[in-house]
Amino acid sequence: MAKPRVFVSSTYYDLKHVRSSLDLFIESLGFEPVLSEKGNIAYTPDTPLDDSCYREAATADIFVIIIGGRYGTEASSKRKTPNRTFFDRYESITKKEYESALDRDIPVYVLVESNVYSEYQTYLRNKDNQNITYAHVDSVNVFRLIEEILSKPRNNPTHTFERFAEIESWLRDQWAGFFRELLQKQSQQQQLSTLGAQVSELKAVNETLRKYLEAVMTGITPDDSNRLIESEQRRLHELERNERIKENRWCRHVTRRTDVSFDTFIAAMREATSFLDFTKRIAGKETADNRQSLLFHILQSNESARRDFNDVRKLLELKPLRLRKSEVPSTEEPGSVP
Repeated sequence: MAKPRVFVSSTYYDLKHVRSSLDLFIESLGFEPVLSEKGNIAYTPDTPLDDSCYREAATADIFVIIIGGRYGTEASSKRKTPNRTFFDRYESITKKEYESALDRDIPVYVLVESNVYSEYQTYLRNKDNQNITYAHVDSVNVFRLIEEILSKPRNNPTHTFERFAEIESWLRDQWAGFFRELLQKQSQQQQLSTLGAQVSELKAVNETLRKYLEAVMTGITPDDSNRLIESEQRRLHELERNERIKENRWCRHVTRRTDVSFDTFIAAMREATSFLDFTKRIAGKETADNRQSLLFHILQSNESARRDFNDVRKLLELKPLRLRKSEVPSTEEPGSVP
């Protein structure tokens, strides 16, 4: 099962003990930590080393940046200048990693050493004073990075720390709250989906009532009245059936993971003579994207998917389908697609 990947960004030598503890903490949660010193980053020989770090930061699920007293090595994309002074501006690898994650809107968590944050308050009052000496940072760019992060309108939760236990407690609470919010959003989406179905049903009933009222007002004959009632009953039944099909897990999977419409899905269901035939009808003539193979593999290897498939067939008043001998996976190659 895929694990959430947590990218840890910071300078190394001054924060290596914090990074090591954070590595163990992330693993204890069942997540996958991504730290450069552990060899988690795949470097490519034809690009600068830090470009690979930016790529990994941009593909992580969670990004944690730790800001201490060192600003870090200059990014390779910039022309490096030796013997920089305290107030010289430049882009560090850590800052570029942060920007790579931010550009992809990855959830960011910011940790700042307490003494650095305290000195940052002094910097805010003395920005234009280059005669002041700072005790806890090696470059004014540390303060500029903090200022840039805090100026963001969102995605910048920040916490100061003196001991690692403070980091662990804060991140544990943050990630637990994030997970709870995701669950609530999922529940709300389900409630909205149910409400949408009820609204559609109510609109259909209102349309039927409108037709009945118009028929009464125009003096419809008894035969026409019976035909109208039967027609509207069939229409309401079909609408109710379609709503039930849309709630089916197999229908949701196919329509959400592919670009096929609900009508195309229903047509393929009605016309299919086998599971393989269904996936071919869904994929159409274009099978280069492996859509047909992926859908068939799910039906071939997953009994629950086949059961949901046949639930749709039942709602359409069609006979259930069974795996044909030619569709049964080989015992030598389980789950292979013929």
